[in-house]
Amino acid sequence: MSNKTRIVVLHQKEVIYTAIFVLLGILFIILMLVMFLPGRKEKETDSAQATYNPGVYTTSVRLGENTVDIEVYVDADNINSIRMVNLSETISTLYPLMEPAFAELSAQIVKTQTLEGITYDTDSKYTSLLLLDAIETSLNKARVTENAGE
Repeated sequence: MSNKTRIVVLHQKEVIYTAIFVLLGILFIILMLVMFLPGRKEKETDSAQATYNPGVYTTSVRLGENTVDIEVYVDADNINSIRMVNLSETISTLYPLMEPAFAELSAQIVKTQTLEGITYDTDSKYTSLLLLDAIETSLNKARVTENAGE
């Protein structure tokens, strides 16, 4: 039997230095992968670009002989508030579900920052759809177009 026993002597400092450099190397490689992966720049440019042109955008809704204006207040990335202006007593009387439906819709839109997934009461379905259409029209006026920055 020719079992030769080998004895390896490791200095503690060398082991610690090697472990530290291996960890730093792994962290460096991970950092490079994260920085230079395809698609990373697309996310950064999308978030840097504004969604809306800041301001107040208005859409008029005609109800019989009267009109109601829907005002949407936006900044570069958020829907700040939505108001109904020029609401006459005639409209309030003839369309009693208009104000509660609008209050519910505007609260949901400002909270979620989108028109998708908005719910409304079935009793005020058509009123809510009319108001949602007006709000969508105002938001489309506010949206930044791609060729505006060129």
